Amino acid sequence: MSNAPTTDNVIPLRTKRPQGRRLEDKWSARVMKLGYTGLPNLLLRAQGKLKITPMQFNVLVQVIEHWWEAERDPYPAKDTIARRMNKSPRQVQRYLTQLEKAGMIKRIARYSGKKAQINNAYSFDGLIKKLKALEPEFSKEAEQKRLRRKKLETAVAS
Repeated sequence: MSNAPTTDNVIPLRTKRPQGRRLEDKWSARVMKLGYTGLPNLLLRAQGKLKITPMQFNVLVQVIEHWWEAERDPYPAKDTIARRMNKSPRQVQRYLTQLEKAGMIKRIARYSGKKAQINNAYSFDGLIKKLKALEPEFSKEAEQKRLRRKKLETAVAS
């Protein structure tokens, strides 16, 4: 009797990436060349629990689009956000105020020179703290779903 391993127990390694999972495969290279914005899925899934309205969410994502470096708060102009959303700068300002009152963002005044205020910067520390607090609940729910699916698959295979 040989101690050599048999091929019956060998699991083939995947050598190629699954097709269709890259952003370029989904959206097209031409669309993706203009960039993308990374958002945690938890932000999307917890929108209701966070009590963020669709318009507030849109403004929030517009600001996040300008957040390129973790250590630098973004500072988009309200006029830019308003133009993109087809809203007035005053409406955008109201949504930003609502997000700030809800503890999602914090406006940080920026100045050029002594008294010339320029675009505000926006900190997401409050939003991040809220998402971190919600994460265990969503992780537990995902794990329970995984276990239910595994139990179902085991029952079907039996």
